[in-house]
Amino acid sequence: MKLTLTILAAGMGSRYGGLKQIDPVGPHGEAILDYSIYDAKQAGFERVVFVIRSDIEDAFRSTVGQRFEQQIDVDYAFQRLDDVPDHWSVPPERQKPWGTAHAVRAARDAVDTPFAVINADDFYGRSSYQQLAKFLRQPAAGDSRAAYALVGFVLRNTLSDHGHVSRGICTVDEAMHLRGVVERTHIVPTATGAAYEDEQGQSRPLTGDEWVSMNMWGFTPAFFAQLDEQFERFLAEQGQQPKAEFYIPAVVDQVQATGSATVEVLPSDARWFGVTYREDKPHVETAIREMVNAGVYPSLL
Repeated sequence: MKLTLTILAAGMGSRYGGLKQIDPVGPHGEAILDYSIYDAKQAGFERVVFVIRSDIEDAFRSTVGQRFEQQIDVDYAFQRLDDVPDHWSVPPERQKPWGTAHAVRAARDAVDTPFAVINADDFYGRSSYQQLAKFLRQPAAGDSRAAYALVGFVLRNTLSDHGHVSRGICTVDEAMHLRGVVERTHIVPTATGAAYEDEQGQSRPLTGDEWVSMNMWGFTPAFFAQLDEQFERFLAEQGQQPKAEFYIPAVVDQVQATGSATVEVLPSDARWFGVTYREDKPHVETAIREMVNAGVYPSLL
């Protein structure tokens, strides 16, 4: 069964600055994205679809896409602000596309196999791709529900020492089925675990052992029809709000609530790395170097 890796690469790093997707962190100038595709290919993914913006297409193709084209099947999809249903008009005050679920929806004509979704500038670890590939290859269940997956990371393995982060805290049942994702903001590490800031600005404790979503999902093509349905609902309810976002977890919540899909949380003990702040980069470089020295990766990918 052919598997597709769908990479959300349309965003620019507002806090970090610059196009993080091509920033070198490896010993020979490799970016995080190089390691992601290397790991995914090792896990059995055979095709990559980059979701990008049209205005970065030339730079992205020449700097990123071309260096993978001899290694894996590469295609592109484009997230556009005006990619909305025909009967809908984009409000003039809307400046940016509609969020992560809208980005996945942009790939609907390019993906026709079971697929993973990741962020371009996040390092997830090879075991995470292996778990997701194994899940996506499972035979379909006997009932009519679609079976999706979320790779869950331990909160303490995703924090930054250089500033606060936002994370989707997962609620799971005893069978590790996802029951909800609640976005918590201003999360920082503490001596006893972590803490977040609530809506009133009060600090609230976390253990650090919570499962969190780092936007690493597994879907089948059935998800695109569900995205279309939920996008229509989102636009009807929030489409006139200039900064409203159409997020993947919100869609997942709805398809679970209607009984049309199940979502299994695949627990990962991998350490997630990302460059949320410029000060995070040396830490990522050190972690990559240690894995190269340990033989996890070749020095030159």
